[in-house]
Amino acid sequence: MSRQTISKWETNETLPDIYQAKRLSKLYNLSLDELIGFDIELKEIEDVIKNTDEKIESKINWTNALGKKYPVLLDYPSLVDVEKYAGIIRQLLDSLATNYGYSKLDSMLVLKDILYHEWKDKK
Repeated sequence: MSRQTISKWETNETLPDIYQAKRLSKLYNLSLDELIGFDIELKEIEDVIKNTDEKIESKINWTNALGKKYPVLLDYPSLVDVEKYAGIIRQLLDSLATNYGYSKLDSMLVLKDILYHEWKDKK
């Protein structure tokens, strides 16, 4: 592929044809679906998550970090009956651990994922 061809792709003048796309997917070890839907920002976020170890992650105050974008995370403790909801969440976490043999971390991740999908599906 010539420099000019790649430049035209980068400036959205043209798109790779199916044969070029197939060659690119092999070169970058991606499926055609992944190549077409490739998002550099998403890939960078996924790489950061993959390369962050538990020691570093434990130092991050996620509430403060996300609170800059979502102020409700900083405000809710003075407004919401946290103990009430924490008790319900504890019961759900214990239930997941007991019924499925999940660790505490796995129970939290499963519950977080269920909550996310419930929220997303109701949007």
